[in-house]
Amino acid sequence: MIPNVSHLRCLVCGAEYGPDDVDYVCPRHGDEGILDVVYDYGAIAAEVSRDDVETSGEETMWRYRALLPVAPGSPTPPLRVGRTPLYESLRLADRVGVSELWVKDEGVQPTGSLKDRASAMAIVKADERGAATIATASTGNAAAALAGLAASVGRETVIFVPAAAPEAKVAQLLAFGATVLLVEGTYDDAFELCLRASDRFGWYNRNTGYNPYMSEGKKTVAFEIAEALGWQAPDVVVVGVGDGCIIGGVAKGFRDLLALEWIDRMPRLVGVQAEGSAYLVEAWERGEDVLTKPPIDAHTVADSISAGLPRDRLKAMRAVRDSDGAFVAVPDEKILAAIPVLAATTGVFPEPAAAASLAGLLAAREEGHVGSGDRVVIISTGTGLKDVPAVRRGVEATGARPLRIAPDIGAVEDAIRGLENE
Repeated sequence: MIPNVSHLRCLVCGAEYGPDDVDYVCPRHGDEGILDVVYDYGAIAAEVSRDDVETSGEETMWRYRALLPVAPGSPTPPLRVGRTPLYESLRLADRVGVSELWVKDEGVQPTGSLKDRASAMAIVKADERGAATIATASTGNAAAALAGLAASVGRETVIFVPAAAPEAKVAQLLAFGATVLLVEGTYDDAFELCLRASDRFGWYNRNTGYNPYMSEGKKTVAFEIAEALGWQAPDVVVVGVGDGCIIGGVAKGFRDLLALEWIDRMPRLVGVQAEGSAYLVEAWERGEDVLTKPPIDAHTVADSISAGLPRDRLKAMRAVRDSDGAFVAVPDEKILAAIPVLAATTGVFPEPAAAASLAGLLAAREEGHVGSGDRVVIISTGTGLKDVPAVRRGVEATGARPLRIAPDIGAVEDAIRGLENE
């Protein structure tokens, strides 16, 4: 029994189930029947207040445990997940042309990305199910998050990763002791294979857009943003979108807080996709039904937001539509260009998918989705150390380069003088 959880609701047909009645999806729709976790907000309000959260002394995402779908006494992983910094940047706000701007830096999570939040939840839910092995499909970050969190508790993992995944991400998986299966195909191929293998071998499946509890882990980033801003929702939150689980989780978090009356309004959510992986942008602009819209051929340097068929597309589309937000598409060159801008302006070092939030904010300003008076949060979802070659491409496009010199002070003087004369 999970206290404070009322039921699970299918986003396709509205059917309702008890938390113990189904494993992952609505059986009426096969793998597409993604479920939403519905809470008893009255029970939560009677149990915990904002003041209780602030004085809890818990310095991880589990400070919001009363708002999460976990059973009493369920152990949580020892790694410190959550409570990441929210940096205000006056310089970046001025550069973008908004009233106030903050950067939520998820690159400081234990394995370097926001995906640690979902994987921490996966560890807890797998333990509640008594599952010995957890599997997931990923372009890299979700896999690393699962492998690292699982390593902290001695849990076995099997990871399905496209063979084209960045080497640094694959190296993380192997270092954490995961069984890594490099799939000679796309992320979508890896996802389908993970579903079939998990069913055959009885593994607990962490896949986003399939396991409804992954959104519940990711929603804690919204709780932290609101708490850091004195329980005042920003006007706009901007985040990169691939499968759609993060933006869906962000929306769920703010909806929870609104239902509890801990905030007084929803922020507008802006989802950013690469032009080469713009499934949701297309559907939003054309008014298409994402249940029937076929997959696209996805290709982008931002591997973490590459998805031909976003698996959490229902939650992602609802997040944008219900918040009066927007989807925007940006080319790879602007994503790469945003890396050194974000890093040099704020000190936050993003991978391409993380820098997409800044590139998307700039596009949203140009398209009129974000105004000059708006208070904006961009979520930097992962560290640049995840994909150093791509980061270097973005930096080199600006003309920045190291200067090779002889080991004497005269060479230093010549180098500095040359820079001054440029």
